Amino acid sequence: MSNHEKLNYVEFPVKDLALTKSFFGEVFNWRFEDFGDNYTAFYDAGIDGGFFQSDQTVQASAGSVLLVFYSDSLEATIDKILAANGSISQDIFSFPGGRRFHFLDPNGNEYAVWSKT
Repeated sequence: MSNHEKLNYVEFPVKDLALTKSFFGEVFNWRFEDFGDNYTAFYDAGIDGGFFQSDQTVQASAGSVLLVFYSDSLEATIDKILAANGSISQDIFSFPGGRRFHFLDPNGNEYAVWSKT
């Protein structure tokens, strides 16, 4: 399959790169490669991407794109997020096709996690 004109990479602003690497490494088992002091790339996330140093955050309510993870167990993923100093911004709710919740990483960026069950 060709990668031509397919989504290939995504980038996010973060206030603290070290905290970000710790959080996503612990919760989602991502790998990282630093490119200078203000940028780190991530791998093993389903899509590759990077985090860049910034005072900005991404929030769906402010018009940002929402990155949505998949989990076989929402409750287990919530436990991992909380243990890594993330927070739940919207509790689990049902929607046609499954259930999901929203969380904030330690930088304040918003993400969601969904499951079919």
